[in-house]
Amino acid sequence: MKFRYLGNSGMKISETIYGNWLTHGSQVENDAAKACVRAALDAGISSFDTADVYANTAAETVLGEALAGERRESLEIFTKVYWPTGPKGHNDVGLSRKHIMESINGSLTRLKTDYVDLYQAHRWDAETPLEETMQAFADVVRAGKAHYIGVSEWTAGQIRAGHALAKDLGIQLVSSQPQYSMLWRVIESEVVPTCEELGVSQIVWSPVAQGVLTGKYLPGQPAPEGSRATDEKGGANMISRFMNDDVLTRVQNLKPIADDLGITMAQLAVAWVLANPNVAGAIIGASRPEQVVDNAKAVDVTLDADVLAAIDAALGDVVQSDADLTAKNAPATRPV
Repeated sequence: MKFRYLGNSGMKISETIYGNWLTHGSQVENDAAKACVRAALDAGISSFDTADVYANTAAETVLGEALAGERRESLEIFTKVYWPTGPKGHNDVGLSRKHIMESINGSLTRLKTDYVDLYQAHRWDAETPLEETMQAFADVVRAGKAHYIGVSEWTAGQIRAGHALAKDLGIQLVSSQPQYSMLWRVIESEVVPTCEELGVSQIVWSPVAQGVLTGKYLPGQPAPEGSRATDEKGGANMISRFMNDDVLTRVQNLKPIADDLGITMAQLAVAWVLANPNVAGAIIGASRPEQVVDNAKAVDVTLDADVLAAIDAALGDVVQSDADLTAKNAPATRPV
């Protein structure tokens, strides 16, 4: 495993990060989930990403149990707050002081730890003053419950505003967690340059486009049984934007590129996001331990300029690069 600094902080994280969205407590049975965590640890992965909303808090519980007994100081554990949890009452959502303070305590209990290394705003909260949110995050850091603060799916302007307030409050906003892959490049024109200026890293989710970039989904054919595209618990909805024949046909053009390099298409996809110097780590999910092992090997892959150009040519106009999609996909109001 290789490691990179997270933003302008002194903390390093593993280049591949194990994430349990759509798997732990939901898509994958607990024994299989724990086997995937063990495979991640054996592969040298030290960074683990989760959120309170995943499986309505169950994913945090499974991860906490899977990591029990490990040396805490050797791990970097990330979690997030924003989406509705628990009974999903009127204050069980958002980035208010009340919800942040209650949520961090719940997350720490479920994760069986006294602190998280990174606490992230899972989305922008249009209904809470940013000053209230950042003051609450500052108090969480000062209480020793989190070392650093991050955000997820914020626009460049929102990141800039949050970073300025964090600096005024004496805390470090060091990361942005956006969707990023060969197919989804909406952060490149605005978010990445802003973050490079501010000393903020990307820790990206869905580098394999929810499995589409593995090449297992073929144009004109039904999705394989048991795949994410058939998962009605949430996976099928998230992957739907890529499930059309134009995209799937273009993805098949990547196979010769991967074959020439002697790597899998998944490794090619993860190596591609890691080629961006503003990316500190790529979050990989898995339903089987061998997937973890396969994806983690991407840290040893270097893609030269000719390969990157060949990837662009293979995908052509199915790549999505519209920077406005970050804001358009954000909730305009709280979900409840």
